[in-house]
Amino acid sequence: MSRFLPHVTVAAVVIDRDRFLLVEERDRMNTASSITVFNQPAGHLEADESLIDAVHRETLEESGWEIALEGYLGLYINTAPNDVVYHSHTFLARPIRQVSQTLDDGITGANWYSLAQVERLERTHRLRSPLVARRIRDALEERPYPLTLIRDLNHP
Repeated sequence: MSRFLPHVTVAAVVIDRDRFLLVEERDRMNTASSITVFNQPAGHLEADESLIDAVHRETLEESGWEIALEGYLGLYINTAPNDVVYHSHTFLARPIRQVSQTLDDGITGANWYSLAQVERLERTHRLRSPLVARRIRDALEERPYPLTLIRDLNHP
C-alpha cells in the first residue's frame, strides 16, 4: 500500500488598493511551451519552517516584496493535472516594500493586476490553477481568520 503524501504549500494574496500581486512563471505542466502562467507568490513549506515564515520567504523569493500578513484565508485543497494533491495554506497580506528585483528561477516577473485583468487571465487559461482566482474572490468576499488560528507547537 502506498502512502498518501500531500504537498504542503503556502500562498499570499497580496492586495494594494484594488490590485493584486501576481508572479508570472514558466508553465511547469507544459515545459515545451513558451507560454507563461500567473500565480500568487507561493511555494512549498520547508523542513523546520513555520507556515508564516514560509509565506514571507516565498513571497520575497518569488516577487521581491516584503509583506505584512493581515490574516489567514484558509486551507485550499486541490489535485493538479499530474494527480499531485496540494494542501495550500493561504494568507491575506499587504505590501510593505519591494526589496529585490532578483526572483526565483522560473519566475519571469512580478506585477500588480486589477480584478478585471485577473478575470481576463482566467478566461484565457493563463492562471496556474483554479486556486488563483478562487483565492482572490475569497479575499474580496470573506473576512480572513486571525493568524492565531494557526497553532504551531514547533514554532512558538
